[in-house]
Amino acid sequence: MDTPPSLLSELLSKPVGPATPARQTVPERDFTRQVEVTGDSAEVVINAPVKVGEDAATATLIEQDLDPTEWEAVGFKVSEWTRPNGEPGVSTKFAFKRRGSVTDRVRFPLDELLATIRTHEPSGARPAGDHGAVILIGDTQFGKADGDGVEGTLTRAIDCINKAADRLEQLSDFYSIGHAHVVFLGDHVEGFVSQGGANVWRTPLTLTEQIRLTRRMMLHGVLTFAPLVSLLTLAGVPGNHDQAVRINGKGVTTYDDSHDVEALIAVSDAVKLAESRGLDHVEFYVPQTDELTVTLDVAGTVVTAAHGHMWRPGRHFDWWKGQAFNQASPMHQTDLLVAGHLHHLVVDTDGPRTFIQAPALESESTWFRHSTGTTGAPGIVLALTKDGQTNLIEHIR
Repeated sequence: MDTPPSLLSELLSKPVGPATPARQTVPERDFTRQVEVTGDSAEVVINAPVKVGEDAATATLIEQDLDPTEWEAVGFKVSEWTRPNGEPGVSTKFAFKRRGSVTDRVRFPLDELLATIRTHEPSGARPAGDHGAVILIGDTQFGKADGDGVEGTLTRAIDCINKAADRLEQLSDFYSIGHAHVVFLGDHVEGFVSQGGANVWRTPLTLTEQIRLTRRMMLHGVLTFAPLVSLLTLAGVPGNHDQAVRINGKGVTTYDDSHDVEALIAVSDAVKLAESRGLDHVEFYVPQTDELTVTLDVAGTVVTAAHGHMWRPGRHFDWWKGQAFNQASPMHQTDLLVAGHLHHLVVDTDGPRTFIQAPALESESTWFRHSTGTTGAPGIVLALTKDGQTNLIEHIR
């Protein structure tokens, strides 16, 4: 019986072409010394007599600017031949393997979680109604090694989405919920731009793997919530970790140039190609060019989503007031502001207006724990809205 693939490897899978064989070289003509590093393997070929042994292998690594503490020799090959002029030729090839390869670290055993990723199956037809449900998902930071790492964050994200779908179906017995609005609040990838790239060592997934996990988590959200309501909208806003480009620590492209935003656009493209599967009631929204927010009416409540990195902690209403003072801004009419970024749940009100800061889905920031002793309380948020009011707020975890 075949062993099923792990959840992580399944979500990181991609179609690849057949391997291309390496070009056959003629050592005496093509090179004197050749170095080839492919993933966790390296080969050094020297077109000259070389003493074979552990010391020679270490010296060869140092000569090629490879760290000998990172690589170990796993084999060698010495070839001899006769040159056209009759002189002998000698070639020595060393094979190395990276110690504690990245591949070994990030392929997690998640076989038991395969059932969790199955699409939610509702008990009846899609309901219509005058209430809206807002589901807030933020700060997965896929790729980050902190806490329980990629495995824990991925497990938690899928589990929370499924729990929110179950809770939404339960609430439909008491409230007529016709519109669900799922907001991806940014920092879903850890990226490599934070702290000038200082987070690279603690980020075992490649950037494309981080984006792939984000995209497939988003798609799971679509397929999970779509059967539960007559209108499903999904919004994605850019954060700081998911910025596509920084040079010298600064973002140099448009403010909406975000891997997270592009991931949701990719999911939107996929859904457009699958509208015959009953997804014609699903809509997607991302910021306009050079903007950071998405504003949408959800059952008569105007909801604005932002990542939360544009204001200082606790100053959300000051930022909101500044944006609302601009009558050209859609935030001039906002009833509910939702954000992430600071990794813990906050609910605040100012008159009829409500602010919700969603917790992170990562279990902790290790740096923050060392600094303060505080770990995370990860999860997502489910809130009900109607006619400008946010009446019910739940922390799903």
